[in-house]
Amino acid sequence: MREITASELSKILKEHKRWYDTGEEEGEQADLSDAKLSNANLEKANLTDANLSRANLSKAHLSGANLVCSNLRRADLSGADLSGAELINADLSEAQLGNANLFGADLCEANLFETNLCDANLSKANLGDADLNCALLRRADLSGASLFCANLNHAYLRDAILAGTNFEFACLLRADLKGVNLREANLSGITLVAAYLKGTDLSHANLSSANLSEADMSNANLFGADLRGTDLSESDLSGANLIRVRGLTIEQLSEVETLYEAKLDPELIEQVKDEYPHLLKKP
Repeated sequence: MREITASELSKILKEHKRWYDTGEEEGEQADLSDAKLSNANLEKANLTDANLSRANLSKAHLSGANLVCSNLRRADLSGADLSGAELINADLSEAQLGNANLFGADLCEANLFETNLCDANLSKANLGDADLNCALLRRADLSGASLFCANLNHAYLRDAILAGTNFEFACLLRADLKGVNLREANLSGITLVAAYLKGTDLSHANLSSANLSEADMSNANLFGADLRGTDLSESDLSGANLIRVRGLTIEQLSEVETLYEAKLDPELIEQVKDEYPHLLKKP
């Protein structure tokens, strides 16, 4: 790791600002790759397009910083304060952001491939169109965050806080959401193909036009959820609560893998018994 003194850092930031303000005509683009910057005060700093790859920024103060299009690949930002930071289109792939504060941060179109976000505060953050493929989000707070059209394929979200999170049109292929609380969540148009949703609370969630094919929803709570136009083909609904679900049809249920011990409204359970009794048997 490179040692960077306070005076050196100040000079680098000034030169970078001049480089940015003059359209790259003067000054010099900041190269802080591999730099030791733990606990550094970079609050509201302009680091647009800066190279911070592999830098140690643990517990750094980056609140309100401009990190648009910056390179933070494999950087250590564990415990850092990035609240309100601008991280649009930033490369944070394989970075360490455990326990980081990203409250209200803008991560639109950011690259978070295989990023560690366990225990991070992402409340009210904008993650629209972000790439969170294979990201670790255990116990992360995503309450009120926007994940509109985000890629969360293979992401690990167990114990994450997802109250009021917008997952509209997001893709969560084979994502792990076992036991999480998605009550009243907006999941319209979401892709949850082969996702792990065992024991998940989806009560009153909007799952209209969602793709839940091959998903494991055993023992999930779907009470009062909106399933209009939802693809349930080959999904495991054993032990699931499907009482008062809106838009659920016998045609949808005919394509599921199993309804063993599932709870259904009286009219639907009678139709299943008459037309598809094998779905009620133990697999």
